[in-house]
Amino acid sequence: MKMSLLKKTNIPQILFSILVLTSCGKDKKTQINTTPEVEDTLPKMKPLGPEAKISQAYINSVAGRINHFYLKNWPNNSMNGSFLVAKNGQIIFERYNGYANKNEGTKITAETPVQIASVSKVLTATAVLKLVNAGKIDLDQKVNTILKTFPYEDCTIRMLLSHRTGMRNYAYFTDRDKSVWDRHNQLTNQDILDILATKNIGLESKTGTRFSYCNTNYAMLALIIEKITGLKYKEAMSEMIFKPLGMTHTYIFDDDKDRKKIVPSYKGNGAEIGFDYLDNVYGDKNVFSTARDLLKFDRARNSPNFLKPELLKQVYTGYSNERKGEKNYGLGIRMINWETGQNYYFHNGWWHGNTSSYIPLMKEHVTIIALSNKMTRNTYAVRKLAPIFGDYPFNFKDEE
Repeated sequence: MKMSLLKKTNIPQILFSILVLTSCGKDKKTQINTTPEVEDTLPKMKPLGPEAKISQAYINSVAGRINHFYLKNWPNNSMNGSFLVAKNGQIIFERYNGYANKNEGTKITAETPVQIASVSKVLTATAVLKLVNAGKIDLDQKVNTILKTFPYEDCTIRMLLSHRTGMRNYAYFTDRDKSVWDRHNQLTNQDILDILATKNIGLESKTGTRFSYCNTNYAMLALIIEKITGLKYKEAMSEMIFKPLGMTHTYIFDDDKDRKKIVPSYKGNGAEIGFDYLDNVYGDKNVFSTARDLLKFDRARNSPNFLKPELLKQVYTGYSNERKGEKNYGLGIRMINWETGQNYYFHNGWWHGNTSSYIPLMKEHVTIIALSNKMTRNTYAVRKLAPIFGDYPFNFKDEE
């Protein structure tokens, strides 16, 4: 009898406890589900996807000529770097030779990232163009509406991309006057902006009046990427370009963290080149990559999803027309425009002992890439391969 009464007495209490616990559990679950998620609004590159497979007969028809060029320019495998030729994203020819690090005896392989120098500008421009394409900024937007302390009122994003700002190269105005910058300190992109804002650095020419290739332009573009995305340049480039395209061996050099692990560069005589106070500036340089990763990047730039057609047309329009001639510069890409209507697009790079060349033969869907961490101008000679694939009327006789 007592046992029965006890059970009757405890049942309501147990039921009440279960209800309370269940209610608490629901409250906790509701709280978790209602926590707002941060929306990822970054415009990202997308891979091109499968392309038409090239035949072995086609490969055989061009590989011999490419090999002849290779042996002529780098006899006895004297190249110190990476060399790749591809069509439709499929590699036709590639070579990797020389030391990644002479002291350690490590060799350059397909997975060895090297400094691509000013070819970095193509990648920086690509990130900026994706932001324009997404409506986050405008090509003709004034720079000082984004970088509030930027002192040149007439300068636009388009002018930065096409080197028409009239600004001076930061490597020069920080080198010649100690009151402007102490070279014992590492220079950063923000330092460059602060100097421009406070040190009365005059323009080389009136903004918008002429073309003048200048690394300062792309250092400022990197700051714009940071301001608009809310991320450091290194992170923004990774999230917008490197990760989406599977560029697993590509990164932005950080002088404070990467000095001891990067592939060093060398003079032509093999002497290692050290670091200096300019090595922390990015946007104009400081992308480390491989030929295969850059091939992925190149094919993505040929994707229909890259840019809207009207914007893409502006990228490949020349902006340095003060003097009649064939050489020109678009939005982050160099070009040669012949009177025949044929156009050739490319970008070269040089920093310390690193030289680089990136050539997208767009009509032929051919990609040519050469990277070297030992000083040589032979890297730039890869343009001689263009006539193998299309009607590119170069005159190479004077260069023989």
